[in-house]
Amino acid sequence: MSIDVRGIESRVREQAGVLQRIVSEVDKVMVGQRPLIERLLIGLLAGGHVLVEGVPGLAKTTAVKTMAAALKLHFQRIQFTPDLLPADLIGTLIFNPKTGEFTTRRGPVFANVILADEINRAPGKVQSALLEAMQERQVTIGTETFKLPAPFLVMATQNPIEQEGTYPLPEAQIDRFMLKVKVTYPSFDEERKIMDRQTEGAAADVLPAVSADEIAALQQLSSSIYVDEKVKTYMLDIVFATRDPKKYNLDLAPLIAYGASPRASIYLNLAARAHAFLDGRGYVTPHDVKSISMDVLRHRVIVSYEAEAEGLNSESVLQKIIDNLTVP
Repeated sequence: MSIDVRGIESRVREQAGVLQRIVSEVDKVMVGQRPLIERLLIGLLAGGHVLVEGVPGLAKTTAVKTMAAALKLHFQRIQFTPDLLPADLIGTLIFNPKTGEFTTRRGPVFANVILADEINRAPGKVQSALLEAMQERQVTIGTETFKLPAPFLVMATQNPIEQEGTYPLPEAQIDRFMLKVKVTYPSFDEERKIMDRQTEGAAADVLPAVSADEIAALQQLSSSIYVDEKVKTYMLDIVFATRDPKKYNLDLAPLIAYGASPRASIYLNLAARAHAFLDGRGYVTPHDVKSISMDVLRHRVIVSYEAEAEGLNSESVLQKIIDNLTVP
């Protein structure tokens, strides 16, 4: 079956204006943090959830709220706290004594875009309440199962330095995030602009720029972007090297306790297509794969105690894999 790559690329360039409308609205509030904005857009295009990690004050929550405000979608912010219950998230059954029947009260998870703020501050039972919603786009309340609205996107934030009163995300939960993005400090000039904007001017109004139908069209177009068989093999090589590094002549086996799951291959493919979309191309290159692989894999590879003793983390191990694998 022949694929019209030029036709796909033509449509991608036609839709560039839609993405630019989102970016223009986000730029009214955000200064710098371009990698974070790009990753949020990739999550939107690929239909994947995004976990944003960074120290306090780096505009993680602001970025997600601003992105949601630029979309004509139903948005809900959920502040995760230690006393939060699963029913506070997904909803519950309410008994009506007059009729003797139970009625369903839907929770805030029934929205298109969910901001799970400081997700690691809620206990495991609350975090687990999101598992079904994130993977299957549905929620079970009592004996009934309800479909969540489309598109459905969870953007979560967490603070990596505060350990007291936090509950680390279990592997089953964190694996459902397509991307884990780490936010860094702004540059000197960017921080000066942030300081001036926050102390001297009124907050800018972010206007909804893209409708649900337009987002659905963007997602469909992103999923149709061409991936060559050699590039697919390169994706699988990266993932399989985290499980069996000896096969790729990498002396990393003692450093890896668990490699990436099959979700990594799926999400790497989808995220690389979305990355190509942002670059205005109708096909995926190895550069797209290398650019996005760290964000797709850093939370899926669990290093051993030996690696930790040597001061190595999953990013260090992944960088060695990416640097040493043959690029097609």
